[in-house]
Amino acid sequence: MKTYIFPVVLEQEEDGRWSAWIEALPGCTAWGHNKAEALQAIKDAAEAYLEDMVEAGEDLAKEGVSVVEAPVVTISR
Repeated sequence: MKTYIFPVVLEQEEDGRWSAWIEALPGCTAWGHNKAEALQAIKDAAEAYLEDMVEAGEDLAKEGVSVVEAPVVTISR
C-alpha cells in the first residue's frame, strides 16, 4: 500500500469559513466552518479524486506529492 502526501492550501474567507485545496490535484477543493472541518473535507475530496483517477486509468499525480511505500504515522501540530 502506498501513502500519498499532498500539501494543502488553507485560506480563511471573509465570512469566517475556511477554503482548502490541493494544487497537485486541479479542481480538488473543499471548505469547512473551521480548519479541522476543512482539512477533513479536503481529505475526503482527495480520496474521491484519486479513486476517480484510478477508475479512469489515469496516472496519479507525480508533482507536488510525496509517495511513501512504508507504513507511516502522521502527527500534525
